[in-house]
Amino acid sequence: MSRAPRRGFDRGERIGAALLRELTQLLRRAKDPRLGEITLHEVRVSRDLAHAKVYFTCFPADEGAEEQQRLLNGGLAGFLRHELSRTAGLRTVPQLQFVHDESVIRGEQLAALIESVVSRDAKNPDAQPAQNDLEHHG
Repeated sequence: MSRAPRRGFDRGERIGAALLRELTQLLRRAKDPRLGEITLHEVRVSRDLAHAKVYFTCFPADEGAEEQQRLLNGGLAGFLRHELSRTAGLRTVPQLQFVHDESVIRGEQLAALIESVVSRDAKNPDAQPAQNDLEHHG
């Protein structure tokens, strides 16, 4: 039998996807108002499956992200890990580390920058593009 890697998800990705589903359900049931509107985006599991980084954003506009990250990485991480041990069906549950995902905000900033350049060019089609428009914002 071949030990060649299968196409598609590897074990870490499958476990990460399962943890993401379970954690999302657990946070929906949480009654802690300090959590606000948290959205989990991705769970990346280490190769040895001992650690998992859980990427999240909070709304509106990521207000209170530092406080929520501190809350999630405090006692709540242990509680969630314990609950995962009961529901996830894993032999061992990785240590959880919650990380605020800034890619959504960064994407919005870049989209706004592009929109401003496009609208400026639409208003003045004969103008030469500024050399440094995008270089200073990247």
